[in-house]
Amino acid sequence: MASGIAVRLPLLESDEFGPYGLITDYVELARQNFKMLLLTAPGERVMNPDFGIGLKTYFFEMNSPAVYGEINDKILAQTKRYMDYIEINKIDFKVPEDNPDLFPSTISVWIHFTIVPLRKTTMLQIDFEN
Repeated sequence: MASGIAVRLPLLESDEFGPYGLITDYVELARQNFKMLLLTAPGERVMNPDFGIGLKTYFFEMNSPAVYGEINDKILAQTKRYMDYIEINKIDFKVPEDNPDLFPSTISVWIHFTIVPLRKTTMLQIDFEN
């Protein structure tokens, strides 16, 4: 049976690894941990109420540069505090401006970052739809 370094989330049955799928490389593990930091709402994690950004809580906020700036600042601060091995290179917010019927009911956050100890650059995209 193959081995891994962490459980892949969400938990899904795996024929290859046994009861659950596993992550087998450190880049994917860093991406998963970073995604959990972005999606976890402050107060949601037991014994660590400051952990998390809670991106979903911003879904119904005004579509404005001020809100994007607040999200950007939280991502930078939380990453520095909880995942200091990640260096943020660029954060982009994308909305479908070409389709007014969808605007702003969908938003994408694209974060380009480097995993410093591994010297690997990668990207994480989080999409929200109403």
